[in-house]
Amino acid sequence: MSSDWDDWLPRAVAAAEPDTVACWYLGCNGFAIKGAEGTVLWIDPYVGLGDPPRTVRMIPVPFDPEDVEHADAVLATHEHTDHVHGPSQAPILENTGAEFIGPDDTIAVAREEESWSEDYDVETEQFLEVAEGDEVRVGEFTVHVVETYDPDSTHPVGYVIEHESGTLFHAGDSKPSPSFESLGERFDIDLGILAFGSIGNVADKETGEPVRTKWYSDENEIIEAASTLELDRLVPTHWDMWKGLTADPTVLHKHTASFEYPCHLEIVEIGDRIDL
Repeated sequence: MSSDWDDWLPRAVAAAEPDTVACWYLGCNGFAIKGAEGTVLWIDPYVGLGDPPRTVRMIPVPFDPEDVEHADAVLATHEHTDHVHGPSQAPILENTGAEFIGPDDTIAVAREEESWSEDYDVETEQFLEVAEGDEVRVGEFTVHVVETYDPDSTHPVGYVIEHESGTLFHAGDSKPSPSFESLGERFDIDLGILAFGSIGNVADKETGEPVRTKWYSDENEIIEAASTLELDRLVPTHWDMWKGLTADPTVLHKHTASFEYPCHLEIVEIGDRIDL
């Protein structure tokens, strides 16, 4: 996939020397995360264009996966195309030797449906299947695989990522989950990444007829989730991606006003860097 931005974003990640943990928003629900010791995680990186006219990408393609030379692991939260996608992720594994980490249905898409090992120089040993309750050490990060709630997915998970500088949580496309209360009690989450979007009409795959579609948390649900998780900082994502489902995250300032958590709302745009 050809990038609209040339290679500056992978170069920025490679050149960065964060004092704590740096996170670059890739648009959609993707992040590149780099620790002070140089460990690099990519979570749900997606540079595809969707499936026009059903799903139409509304933001630039920020990098070419062929330009990524630094990755220790690529984490996927669930099996949907904008979270596990061969052209977006397999070249990263090919170039870096990184592991691809995800739940069973996600690994099945990569290994069986898309046959990454046949179409790319990706070894079987690079696939690591995980499930809720698992703990994986990747360089300076400890990754906890946790339960989430995404009824549109067959098997979603979230990742609580601990570092000596702090803890972040990537919930994939989860809406408020019964698991969040216990996660909020167990972990002191400094930065939470939660999907947010509007309700809109999306063409049915079979008929092409518009169907009222709600894939992500609305304004009230995302604040409910952030409050239950007791987030210090909330970063809403996915609001920028699909035509008809985009949303304005600045409205969340009003929704957070009367709640103790999240303490801070941080609005990031594609390409932005934030630090723990």
